[in-house]
Amino acid sequence: MHLTPDILAFLITMALLAGTIDAMAGGGGLITLPALMAAGIPPVSAIATNKLASACGTGSALLTYARAGHVDFRRFLVPALGAFAGSVAGAVTLQHIDPGFLAAFVPALLILIGLYFLLAPKMRAEDRHARLGTTGLTLVVSAIGFYDGFFGPGTGSFLTTALVALAGLGLVRAIGNTKFLNLSTNLAGLLAMIAGGKLLWGLGIAMALANMAGNQIGARLAIRFGGRGVRPLLVVMSAALTVKLLADPANTIWSLF
Repeated sequence: MHLTPDILAFLITMALLAGTIDAMAGGGGLITLPALMAAGIPPVSAIATNKLASACGTGSALLTYARAGHVDFRRFLVPALGAFAGSVAGAVTLQHIDPGFLAAFVPALLILIGLYFLLAPKMRAEDRHARLGTTGLTLVVSAIGFYDGFFGPGTGSFLTTALVALAGLGLVRAIGNTKFLNLSTNLAGLLAMIAGGKLLWGLGIAMALANMAGNQIGARLAIRFGGRGVRPLLVVMSAALTVKLLADPANTIWSLF
């Protein structure tokens, strides 16, 4: 697919911004996915290309959190395997859905996820007692993994919320371990998309490099300052890009009315 230089520059900039926000609060896909679709990329290819950028960016942020001692690989290994399996199932399911339906479905789902980010309660900074053991937590993150393989935006925030509310982690440690779980789901979804031939490699690599740079910036900011003040920016950016998608009269959603 041919992209003009200005569209390519726009997508790379969005990947950089999304990586920075994702490392701090999750939800970077709320920026990159609607940006890709607004550029005219079909929904499944947009999700596949976003997976490559997200996987590379998440891996970059994971290294930073791990070096700072905020990742417990042993504790979350089994949940990560469950998340991997769930993501594979979601990505395989996605590739059997009608593209026209996806074009109408994605903006609606983006609006719902944006509302979640706007209305979700503030998460605690300190560790607490875990409410679920390994088995229960694995089931929860496997379900989130299915969502990530099928769609993706907001997965990091959902995982962080689960680790704070159910695993008893403080916010920074929850974000760090989220990167481990989210890398697992991203890699699983990415492999399934590659097998299905849906990935736009050139664009994906360019956005991945930008996303990695953004994640390095965001991870360092989060470790030092936390993720305060990021969600309003994320919601505004996501809303603007979603409106652009809905403004296209060719979008399948308008045929429903």
